[in-house]
Amino acid sequence: MKNRRPLRLRTAEGELRGSMDDDLFVFKGIPYAAAPVGALRWRAPQPVTPWQEVRDATAFGAACWQNRALCVAAGGGDPGPLSEDCLYLNVWTPDVEPSRPLPVMVWLHGGGFVMGSGGLAPYNGKPMAARGAVVVTVNYRLGHLGFFAHPALDAEYRDGGIVNNFALLDQIAALQWIQRNIPAFGGNRDNVTIFGESSGARSVLSLCCSPLAEGLFHKAIVQSAYSLPDKPRKAALQLGEQVAAHFGLRNATAQQLRELPADAFWPLESPLWHGPVPIAGDAVLPQPVLPTFMAGRQHRIPLMAGSNSDEASVLGYFNVDTATVIRQLRASRPLSYRLLKWLYDIHDDRLLGRAAARDMAFSVMPWLLMRAQHNVGMPGWRYWFDYVSEQSRDLYPHGAWHGNEVPYTLNTLATMQPADSERPYTASDRAFSQRMADYWFAFARDANEFSHRLEGEISWPTWHPGEDLTLSFGEGGEKALLLKRNFMRARLRLFRLMMKSMVKL
Repeated sequence: MKNRRPLRLRTAEGELRGSMDDDLFVFKGIPYAAAPVGALRWRAPQPVTPWQEVRDATAFGAACWQNRALCVAAGGGDPGPLSEDCLYLNVWTPDVEPSRPLPVMVWLHGGGFVMGSGGLAPYNGKPMAARGAVVVTVNYRLGHLGFFAHPALDAEYRDGGIVNNFALLDQIAALQWIQRNIPAFGGNRDNVTIFGESSGARSVLSLCCSPLAEGLFHKAIVQSAYSLPDKPRKAALQLGEQVAAHFGLRNATAQQLRELPADAFWPLESPLWHGPVPIAGDAVLPQPVLPTFMAGRQHRIPLMAGSNSDEASVLGYFNVDTATVIRQLRASRPLSYRLLKWLYDIHDDRLLGRAAARDMAFSVMPWLLMRAQHNVGMPGWRYWFDYVSEQSRDLYPHGAWHGNEVPYTLNTLATMQPADSERPYTASDRAFSQRMADYWFAFARDANEFSHRLEGEISWPTWHPGEDLTLSFGEGGEKALLLKRNFMRARLRLFRLMMKSMVKL
């Protein structure tokens, strides 16, 4: 009997004591690398020192330093304890001794690379584990602790191989931990799916392009990845020197930088903020993500990607006024402005700007990724999320906001409290969440490089340029599953040409 098994499990690093959540095994706060503190700040994650006693794994580990209030308001909830010592992961599994190894789903949280935690309520692994997956959520370094370049640190890499994307290396270390240890949790180390939303999706894409991550995972899901270009290393180095000067450290040494308080970085704002993108040009991400995909140099794995119907909702956090952008476009590029009005048939600058910003910053990415997948002969599936909770449709007149799909894809809606207690989630909301999560689980369980479709309520064919099929989860905010042909095709072709000059903060 599963419930009679001891809640003690041995990993390569030592023995863990977990807990039960109904009939699921849960192990929280597992260190997958040594604490990146002191001399290990801004270094590749190092191995954990093995422990001799049984280690308690019943509480989430600390998240990286961040703006707690912002995470509560916009990042999914309270991230819990904060520390530079933050390299922990969590595992939910239905069976530690299954008859056959279970698919593994690894969630990389979003939050602009400055906030978030693998322990937040929307990311609870219980519902997907109940379907039959081993679910892993990961904490990693954020902000300047996760992405940083400075000449004094570069000088430590005398043989080349400079590292600036420490957060991505953390995620790679977590995937290496999975390769070592996931069989002990009942997982199949040869069937690992990584998935994430927003900056988590950008993490997924970066790992798909990183030579250091090849072979550590076998398929990927990209939810609402934005098309902002990765930061060039030259610009990151200039920013690093500006940050050091802000702390009174001109011509700083590596030791002086590492002696700065760990919690001194997260309050920094523009122009000292790094921005929600990795750094292109180091050993982890040698080339930017989009050019790598366009050149067909991404890892050859199945990929699902999509976005939401009102992604422009997030632009307010970056002080982007879409109406102003449209007015500037009308003044500087009148032909482009008239073309946009023709494509959308929207004559209100505010609404036109909202729709165009959504598509240029978000909708174009899945379409480009599908083209890239097709060009290397790998299957891809494109989705569109346009469902709004029944009790909140008056609050979301333009559709599903950035991040709204997360509790539907992870099927965590039933365990979450809505922001407004007078607008509870309905049985219909929860049922739609079940329908959507079925596809995510089916992808993790069944998709492979030879797949032609995902079976489900609607058989979902892989993307091909001739058919250009997109599965829409929701329509006009209401429940529906629809296959759409050539969805947004004309405008996305245009944005493919325009995005290089226009997608920026």
